Amino acid sequence: MRVHWQQMVTVGLALALQGCLAKTALDVATAPVKVASKAADLATTSQAEADQNRGRELRRREERLGKLERQYDTQNKDCVKGYDNACEAARATYNQIQELLPTVPVEPKR
Repeated sequence: MRVHWQQMVTVGLALALQGCLAKTALDVATAPVKVASKAADLATTSQAEADQNRGRELRRREERLGKLERQYDTQNKDCVKGYDNACEAARATYNQIQELLPTVPVEPKR
């Protein structure tokens, strides 16, 4: 029995295509799961991301508090010097500080 090279090529291609077809069928079957998984990942925030966001927000509040305290010190000094408008500004700044203070955690003593 003689096998021609064309028959061997045909058999080889048929075997190779079976693997390709199986992989394609697997890709098609798992595609909806992959898409849903990706959508869930994008829709949820990981704990690490939540911690980073909370840290950024706390630093932003701490920076704002520091700026208000420096502003209050300057306004208070000007108030002591007799500038009436500085006294009003110092009171307003003090009120802002009092509103912001409860949202900034206190560092534990070491």
